[in-house]
Amino acid sequence: MAPTAKKKTAGSGRSTPRKSTRKAARRTGTAAKTRRTKKTITSAERYKMIETAAYLRAEKNDFGGDPVHYWLEAEKEVDAQLAASGVKVKS
Repeated sequence: MAPTAKKKTAGSGRSTPRKSTRKAARRTGTAAKTRRTKKTITSAERYKMIETAAYLRAEKNDFGGDPVHYWLEAEKEVDAQLAASGVKVKS
């Protein structure tokens, strides 16, 4: 029996990544540098966030309960999330 040669797979034995991989890494790095997170939201955006959170809370409880309670809990939740992420609300 003759010894069988090992079959090389694409990219095996390479010490540097392929060109396409390097290009993708460059694009990703550039996009990450230019992408900025929004650090300020309007009070209308905050209101909409609270409204959505309150609705989801009420829906979870089959809309049985006090809507004011849902609103106040949603307000606490949204304000905590905004504070944790460093987002300020512009009046």
